[in-house]
This record gives sequence, C-alpha cells and structure tokens, in this order.
Amino acid sequence: MSGGTRPYSFVWLLAAAQLVAWGSLYYAFAVAVVPMEAELGWSKTSLNGALSVGLLSWGLCAPLVGQWIDRHGARAVMIGGAVAGGLLMVAWSQVREIWQFYLIWAAMGASMACLLYEPAFAVVTALYGADYRRAITAITLLGGFASTVLIPVTQVLCDAVGWRHAILTIGLFCIVFVGGIHALLLRPGDGKAPHQPQAVEKTGGPLVLSPVFLGLAVWFTAYGAIFTGLTFQLIPLMSAHDLDSGRIIVVMALIGPMQVFGRIVLLALGRRQTARGTGAFVVVSMLGSVTILLLAPGYFPALVAFALLYGAGNGIMTIVRGTAVPEYLGNARYGATNGALALPINIAKAASPLALAGLWSATGSPRAVILALLACCGVALAGYLTATFMRKS
Repeated sequence: MSGGTRPYSFVWLLAAAQLVAWGSLYYAFAVAVVPMEAELGWSKTSLNGALSVGLLSWGLCAPLVGQWIDRHGARAVMIGGAVAGGLLMVAWSQVREIWQFYLIWAAMGASMACLLYEPAFAVVTALYGADYRRAITAITLLGGFASTVLIPVTQVLCDAVGWRHAILTIGLFCIVFVGGIHALLLRPGDGKAPHQPQAVEKTGGPLVLSPVFLGLAVWFTAYGAIFTGLTFQLIPLMSAHDLDSGRIIVVMALIGPMQVFGRIVLLALGRRQTARGTGAFVVVSMLGSVTILLLAPGYFPALVAFALLYGAGNGIMTIVRGTAVPEYLGNARYGATNGALALPINIAKAASPLALAGLWSATGSPRAVILALLACCGVALAGYLTATFMRKS
C-alpha cells in the first residue's frame, strides 16, 4: 500500500509520533497530578478541572483546525501543535499558581486539536484512497500503546528527578521527536481536501445539517460521555461494591490489551471492515458491558467479562471514529467535518466526569451512575441507527 509515492513506513512513522504525542500531552497528566497535589496543595478536583478546560478548548478549536487542514494541509498545524504542546509542558513544569495551570491547559487543548488523531486521519484519508481504513487502523494500533509506554516512563522520571523535571524533559522530547517527524515527513498540502465550494449531501443540503451527520454527532457524543465517565468512575464503582484492590487491578489491566486486540483484528480484516459493521459491534459491546455493571457490579467473573467486552469495543471505536466520516459522508472536507464532530464530543468528555460525580453525590447511589451511563448507551444506539439508515447508498 502507498499514498502516492509514500511507502507504508510513512503510516508507521505518523503512528509513532501519535504514540509520543498522546503520551506527552495527555497521559502524562495522570501521573503528574499526584506529586503536584502533594507539592502545591491543590485539590484533585482543581487539578482535574484543568484537564476539563483542556478538553473543552480542544473541542472548540477542532472545527477551525479541520477547516485549515482542508484548505492548506496538515503540515503547519501538526508541527505547530507539537512545538506549542512541548513549550506548554515546559511552562507547566514551572507553575506556581492554579490560574497559570488552567491557562496552560486552555492552550494545551488547542495544541491537542492540532496534533492528536484527527489531523493524522485527515492526512492518510487524503493520501491512501481506498486503503485509508488500514492506515487509520495502524495509527490507532500503535497510538493505543501511548498510556502503556508513557505512563510508566513519566512515573520513573517523576520518581527519579521530580515531576517538574519530568514534565520539562517530556515536553522537550515532544518538540524534537514529534515536531521533527512531522517536519521531515509531511509535505505542504498533505491532508488538503479536493477543491469543492461546499460539502453537501446528495439531497443538496449542507452536510452538517444532514440527518447522517447529526446521527453521527449524537452517536459519537454519547459514546464520548460514556467513555470518559467510565474512565473516572469505574474504580470508585467497583470499590463501592467492596471489590478488593487486587481484583480491581485485574479488571483495569484487562481493558488496555483488549483495546489493542480489537484493533489488531481490524487491521487483519483490512478492506473487509466497514464503519457500519464495526460500529454495530461497538454499540452492542457498550450496551452489553454497561448492562453487566448494572446487573452484577460486585461479581468478579462478570466484571472480567465487562473488561473484555468494553476494552474491545473501545479500541475499535477509535478506528470507527476515523473511518465513519468518509464512509458515511464521503471524503469531501474530511478535516472540517471531523472537526465539527469533535466539538460536541469533547464538550461531553469534559462534562461527563463532573456530571456523574454530581449525580452520585446528589443521590448517594452508584446505581444511579450506571443507569445514567446506560441511558447514554441508548442515545448512542439511536444516533448509530439514524446515521446508518439515513445514509445514502
């Protein structure tokens, strides 16, 4: 497979840059907050509020970034995202006041919009034609190891030299490695959309007002709320049902490998995979996994089944997110369309943990949290069905 004159190694280098970018700009946060809390005295709520600000900023910036890529290509924004993100980590390593941290993360959201997944998907969708699914699958396959690689590295650095020097080191490495790969790899115009005055559905209406787009938006937004909500609430949910720490660790440890397994299966399927087929699996797996949490929240064998089903579905969903736009709506203005979808998704990701924590506090019931997640699964199913059945053949 090649993208014009690009060998398949082009995809793997992009994937390596995504691994480091995700590990640096996103996952390092999870490690640094603990020593930051100890040194600076800021609460976990205050620290995680900065991450929510970053996710909101990401969503607000994503449509603009997508439009830029469609018009000019991805090279400038991806290099800029890597350099700016690394410099923001350097600034992060020097923070003394909470307002400084929030300001840095507001800007970090813009850097992530310029760098993480969607811009890379736009590049390979434009370059690889009918093979875009395999390229996106390969990028998410390697990118899926970001937490596995960078969280331990960040922890080792924090233990060895302290969180400030750890964040500083990772930020500088992001500039050199990620920025360097994109500077050497990408050409002006990579990811640029074919010239069309306006992307329209076959009915002739604006694409972002089409029922297919709205169905995708509802589906992906509801899923974003489920994923982020479970990310922050799963351990408390299991702890609330008296599951011991050893079993909790086993359940959590199963999710990552199952994400990778799901992506490997899709990579093996190649062109035989479709966003409709894999999307159906994701919707069913989310409904099934959350139903398991509702019916057997403290039963360890059931929670193992939950982890297997949820992990596989979540790993595959990342690929569906990249492949659904060209399959459902066509390649025209891929960047702008994906950016428009990212706005409500990231708003949901930012709001979900706070909303579920508030629901738990108000009701005193972990079951209420699970029921809310199950309701989100129903909304996601409705969005998937709308997009799929309204899609033009």
